[in-house]
Order: sequence, then structure tokens, then C-alpha cells
Amino acid sequence: MTEQQLPEWADPSVPPADLDPQGLSRRRLLATAGLFGTTFTLGASPAAAGERRLGGSDPRLAYLVGDHHIHTVYSHDAKYTFSQLAKAGAQYGLDWMVFTEHSNFGHADFGAALQHEEIRRARAENPRRLIFQGLEWYIPAAEHCTVFTAPGPHEVDLLTRFERAYDGKLLGYDKGGAADADTARNEEHAVKAIQWLAEQRRTGYADDVLVLANHPMRLGIDSPHEIRAWRDAAPEVMIGMEGAPGAQGAAIPGWRGANSIRGEYENKPSAQSWPGYPADAYLTYGGFDWATATVGGLWDAMLSEGRLFSVTTNSDAHRIVFDTWRNGDWQPGQTFDNTGRLPDPVNTDTPQPGSDFWPGQFSRTHVGVTRYGYRAVMAGLRAGRVWLDHGHLLDGLEVRLRRVRDHCRGVTLGGRLRVRKGERLTLYVTVTTASRRNPAGILPELAHVDVIRGAVRGPVADRDSWRAPATRVVHSRDVGGRRGTYTLRIPLTAGDESFYVRLRGSDGNRHGTGYLGASVDPHGPVTHAPGDGDPWADTWFYSNPIFVDVAGA
Repeated sequence: MTEQQLPEWADPSVPPADLDPQGLSRRRLLATAGLFGTTFTLGASPAAAGERRLGGSDPRLAYLVGDHHIHTVYSHDAKYTFSQLAKAGAQYGLDWMVFTEHSNFGHADFGAALQHEEIRRARAENPRRLIFQGLEWYIPAAEHCTVFTAPGPHEVDLLTRFERAYDGKLLGYDKGGAADADTARNEEHAVKAIQWLAEQRRTGYADDVLVLANHPMRLGIDSPHEIRAWRDAAPEVMIGMEGAPGAQGAAIPGWRGANSIRGEYENKPSAQSWPGYPADAYLTYGGFDWATATVGGLWDAMLSEGRLFSVTTNSDAHRIVFDTWRNGDWQPGQTFDNTGRLPDPVNTDTPQPGSDFWPGQFSRTHVGVTRYGYRAVMAGLRAGRVWLDHGHLLDGLEVRLRRVRDHCRGVTLGGRLRVRKGERLTLYVTVTTASRRNPAGILPELAHVDVIRGAVRGPVADRDSWRAPATRVVHSRDVGGRRGTYTLRIPLTAGDESFYVRLRGSDGNRHGTGYLGASVDPHGPVTHAPGDGDPWADTWFYSNPIFVDVAGA
């Protein structure tokens, strides 16, 4: 693999005149963080950068933008070539991309190796981009997961060995409700799969590997106890879930139909769904999965145990809205099973059916790193230094929590701060507003920033609990009309219990009483009418939590 190079916006040898507006904004953010020039360098982050320390000063961070869920012709239900999607990701400013093809016998036998050769060439031809190879795993007894590994001599072998030994689709390990399903065995096999990945990392067969659950509430078959079991199997590998699914263009008015929902969350409970989820759980709220969007809901229930569990967003690119390409035609005798690859698409000059956006066009996951490289991105994800936005709502977000009496930088997203009961804290939220029009031609404007606080009470007795009754919005700041870079200083006080805080905000166009009531969330994201969910008119950002450990709690 050709030696990695810094992206243009971070490379001092690239003159500002050669950068687009997004690159210029990101260079200013890097300079503000004190990392532009020789400080932000190539290479893996030191081990300590991936650890969540108790107190002290977290390092200054640069945020890399990426997408961990992308499909090409190497997935049986997708359409575009690898080069089409890689080019689009670069156009929309992505630093890192994960190509996650669906598990399939054709993929395991042929497609994974074929795609790997394309990825190797792309890494050599464009060393400024970080291109990961991954897999969309059909979880035994459940939905899908992103699985991806750091580049190395065994990356394809690891993925295909995992696919053949642990994929629910290939094994026929279905969810309960199917006549021949052995649900207990299948759930146990999913746990073994994650443990196997962790062992490959521990022994050094893979430099690194990560797993994130995809669209967890789309079918309602990822029960709370399963998600907890995956996390507990190897929390250093199974690090989180999609907070918002792909297919964000599914409900553009007049496009797919009168019953369309953002994310293609158009399913109802089935015999395979976990019965404890309400019917409203099968919808998206401001484009976000119910498990994430509900203050005091499933994501908060997991955080209230005091353990990090990250959220992300991505394109899940299969078929792009308003795009004019159709699937190519098979040659006689060819199938996906005997080639591992769809034919190249054909341009029709007529818009084709689709629900997705190009990688980076609408959904973006921002990962805080101290250096540039594959392992640095994975370390940042594992450390939870993550925030996400839709519609390019923000150019930048920097969050720090520190004691009032301290003068250090404090801890950032994914971190932990140890304090005494009654101690006064300050949450610093530095926002850089959008400096340019987004791909829809809209100059996004942030309307409010919300602080969500939840008590940490340790592991729950009921592993299927999806409620965090002590979590609520505790502070909202109207920031409408503010432009440029500004810092909000939000006072907090440590009480009797350890706790966490996380952030959320939106363009203010659509909100209402949160799912668990106004006392919990007075102006949260809401569902849209079927077929009337313009994603560009309802955009949000979310951040990962910061944990506060109260001494003696």
C-alpha cells in the first residue's frame, strides 16, 4: 500500500486557493485546535489516545468525517461501482469510508477478494483517503451489523472466515418465529461471533476490528437483551449502533409513495419482532432511530449503566435518489452466486427508484483523532469521540467538561471525569456554524442546543429494559441567528449519583413533545406524515456522552 498522505485540507503544502469552502472551513478548525502544521501528523494514535481516562486533560482533536455503511456492485441488492461511490465520497468531503457488502455465498467465494483488489488500487492511487473493507453481517437471530478491520495482510481472510462461520443468512440461523428457528442457539452464536473477532484482534491476526449494529429498530428484531449481550461479549469491538439509518431520502414528497418513511422504516411488528417494543418504535424521529431519538429510551438505558455505547449515522448507499443509473444486464450463465459481483450499471438519463444519498451528501459521522490514519480513526471510534449531523448542519463541534476550579482542557466526548459530590462543573460547547450551502443549496442554521442528562445506576436487573427514567433534557439554549464560531458555557453540579451528559440540536423546523412526555423532552424530534418527510427541512446533530463519576456514589 502506498504511504498514506494527509488530506488536502490538513496538508500545509496545499495552498488555501486549492481548497473548496468545506476544506477551508476544516483547515480553520484544525488551526483553531492548534493542530495545523507539524502537530497533526500521519500514523497510529498512541494507545493512550484510545483510553478513557478518569479526569485530567484529553488531547486536542481534529475531526475526520466518514461513513461506515456503503454498498457497491459487490452487494446483491446494490447498483454502483466501487469507483463511483469512492469518487462521490471524496466529492462530499469524506476522509474515511467503509465498504460493507452484504454477506452472501457469492461474496464469500468471489466478491470479497475482487473488491479487495479494487480497494488496494484505490489506496495506492489516492493515498489521501482512508478506505476500509468491511462486511454487513446478518446477525444470527437479529438484524445487521457493520464489521470492519484495519488494513493488513489478513483483512479479506478474516472477513470471509467470519462470514462463513458466523453469518445468520449463510447458516440459516433465523429469528424466533420461523418454524425451524432455534432462537437461544442463534443468539448464542451471535455472541460467539463477536468474541471470535475480539480474539483475532487480541492475538494480532487483525490489527483492529470494530462492530456497529445497523438500523436496529427497522424490524424490531434486535431486542434489548441481545444488544446488551453483543456489547458485553467484547465492548472493545462491539462499540455501538447507527443512531440514524441510511435511506434518508425515502420520504421526499412525491418520490417513492404516500406511505414512505425516512430510513425506509415502513415495517410493522412481525412474529419475529421483540414484543416489548411499542408500535411507534418502528418509525424515525427527525430521521433518527427511535432507540436514539427517544430521551430516556433504549440508548439512554444503556448509557445509564455507566458504559459507553456510541451512535453513528451513514448513507447505507444502495440506490441514490434522483440518480439516473440502472442495474446492468447479466451475461448468459452469470449470477451473483457464481461471480460475486453485479454487472456494471448503465446510465438511462432518467431518474431511477432510490432512497439513499451518496456517502457524505447528507449523513456524516465525525470522529475525533490526534493523528491521521486508519488506526487513528478506529481508536477515535472506540474512545467514543463522535458526533454526527444531517444536512451538513454544522461545520464543527467541540465539547469539553471540566471542574470550575480547574484550568485544564477537561474531558471530551466519550470521556470520564471524576468529581466530588456537590462540585461545580462547566460544560463548554464550541459550535462552528455552517459556512456554505449544503448539497441541497440550503445554508443550514442551527436553532438550539439541548443538554440531556441521565443518572448512572449500574447494570440493570432486567436485561430487556429500554427505559432510563432519570434521563431528561436539563438545559436548552436558543442559538438562532448566531453565526461563525461561538462557545456556550453551561453550568452543571454533581449530585449524589454519577451521571452522563450528551448533546442534541436541530435547525428548529420540526419538533414537538418527546416520546416520553414534555417533562422529559419538551421539544424533541417528531415523526413526519407518511410520504412527506423532506430530510433537508428537518436536520439534527447528536453527540456521544461524557460520563461523570461522583466519588462515593
